[in-house]
Amino acid sequence: MAEIVTEPDFRSSWEAYDYVNHVRRALQWVGASDADMEKGNLRCEANVSVRRIGDDKFGTKVELKNLNSVRFMHRAIEFEINRQIGVLEAGGQLQQETRLWDERAGETRVMRSKEEAHDYRYFPEPDLPPLIVSDEFVEQVRAAMPELPEARRRRFMEQYGLSFSDASQLTSERSLADYFEKAAAASGNPRTAANWIRSELLRELESAGLLAQASPLPPEELGALVRLIAEEKISGKQGKDVLVEMFKTGKGAAVIIEEQGLVQLSDSSEIDALIDTVIGAHQQQLESYRSGKESLFGFFVGQVMKASKGKANPKVVNERLKKKLSL
Repeated sequence: MAEIVTEPDFRSSWEAYDYVNHVRRALQWVGASDADMEKGNLRCEANVSVRRIGDDKFGTKVELKNLNSVRFMHRAIEFEINRQIGVLEAGGQLQQETRLWDERAGETRVMRSKEEAHDYRYFPEPDLPPLIVSDEFVEQVRAAMPELPEARRRRFMEQYGLSFSDASQLTSERSLADYFEKAAAASGNPRTAANWIRSELLRELESAGLLAQASPLPPEELGALVRLIAEEKISGKQGKDVLVEMFKTGKGAAVIIEEQGLVQLSDSSEIDALIDTVIGAHQQQLESYRSGKESLFGFFVGQVMKASKGKANPKVVNERLKKKLSL
């Protein structure tokens, strides 16, 4: 067990919230702890005091306990700040004490009084000798450490051109960052791979209650799916359905595409033949379109897609259709 004690450096409940989340993520990232506050793997006790603007000395300290989640900690600190301000503005005096957070009531309540500062002193434990950590040992541990979250986030932005928001989300936990890098390498397009992970994969993982490390869809296969879409073998819309099936079955993208006959039709001569058939069957709509009713273009696109059973490349259909309708 280890205890981290900070200086009184935080000026708001949100700063404390960010700090504890940062520590929690670092512990999880290096495998030191699950850091689950609800299970007692990580505990936090906050000391809160307020002072008037211009005062040099800190105000009376109140210790908060029973904080078994980062959200509870944030709420408890916020309540205690407002409570202490209210006491002082009413002309009262604050007592040095320990208070418990009552989540049901949404307030802190007194646990015990600490009238003197020496009540907080620590006692030496005779059965626990001092732990001497050598500089050499520290350097060995440092050399064995994985790339930490903040460093990895910065690298993702620099190496892959990701936005701060995307890089932050992809480094929210280590297995997700590892997953992204493998998918990015397999796809050949890191930014597109990041978009598919954030928008499609994370939805499936959340629905299944899984982390990236337990994903039934391997990162290399997600990368392969992104590549197939870029090569216009299937459309982006089809890709979303394929991803769901990949996640459900564990099959590769190419296997599912072949099984379901989803290979996208991009051959312009075959698409031209479909367009000619559609135009021949809808002469009245053709005359209306050429008379200025351009909204019918969407009608023709829909008919061609229907004739191809949804397999035609929408981009090629639009290009060829515009040319055919203008003749």
